[in-house]
Amino acid sequence: MGVDRPDDADVPPDGPADHRDSEGADGGREGRAGGVQVETRHRQEYYADLRVAVSAEEAVTTQRTAAKEQAAAEKWGETAKESRWMWAEYQRKWPPEERLAVERSADPPGSWRGEGDKFLDRAVNGRVEAECDRVTEREQEKISPSLRATESQDPDRYLIGFEYRLKGHDRIKEKVDGMIKESGFSPEQAVSHVPDAIRYTFEYREARYTQGVLADIAYLKDQGFELDKLKNSWSYDQYKGINSQWIEPDTGQRFEVQFHTRISFEAKQLTHGAYERLRTQQADKFEELVLEAFQKKVTAEVPVPPGAGGIPDYPERVTDAR
Repeated sequence: MGVDRPDDADVPPDGPADHRDSEGADGGREGRAGGVQVETRHRQEYYADLRVAVSAEEAVTTQRTAAKEQAAAEKWGETAKESRWMWAEYQRKWPPEERLAVERSADPPGSWRGEGDKFLDRAVNGRVEAECDRVTEREQEKISPSLRATESQDPDRYLIGFEYRLKGHDRIKEKVDGMIKESGFSPEQAVSHVPDAIRYTFEYREARYTQGVLADIAYLKDQGFELDKLKNSWSYDQYKGINSQWIEPDTGQRFEVQFHTRISFEAKQLTHGAYERLRTQQADKFEELVLEAFQKKVTAEVPVPPGAGGIPDYPERVTDAR
């Protein structure tokens, strides 16, 4: 008995072929394999029918994607409502501490004082202010127009929170105070090292998130910006999204770009208070556990866009092979 090997090609039996198998009942020619009818339509008619079939398939895919996103949005709406209630309960148990006004009455004119021992004398404060003004000029003249141009490339995403793109001068001074005292930076150098003095957030539809992020990273590079860092946090349990830091090479100005979906951005906003409280390192261990649990609860309900986890960090993280 012969062996039917799967890699053997289909061949006709030995001997003359029966020509009756090559004609259909209406006399039309048919193919040998399975009696498949040879295409007799004009090429343009064939392509027209093919386009209709492809369009119908794309319409079905679009409907399924829209239905999936709608279901995720409805589920997220319930999660957001519950999360806001949970945060209100947290604040009831741990009321926000009142921030007392910083006493500046005895400070020399032109100086700046923040919470704790943060203080800039008149000369340093003046140089920081001047550098902050230059940051604003770079944002207006070069960086924001380029980000707006990037935004215009695709209607499926947009810059959200654009009006908050500049960090306030007081927040910048809080950061540069430590850099000047601890690292010996000049006021200008300290301001230039604040990575989010200018910051933007792109928001995408889930179905086009990965494609959009990769395209926008490439487009920002084409605009002449240098990618300094990129951190993909879609696999994290307390925050989901991508944060990146860029440099405008002509001035050395740094700026931040975050990449989010609508739901991941709303989750970030919902958990921002918890993040800020944890960042102060003033909460006791029990409160820390409550805040971390809250962040995990919110973040666990954020849908991960297809392929988002595969967007690589820059520089790429080195994993321990041991």
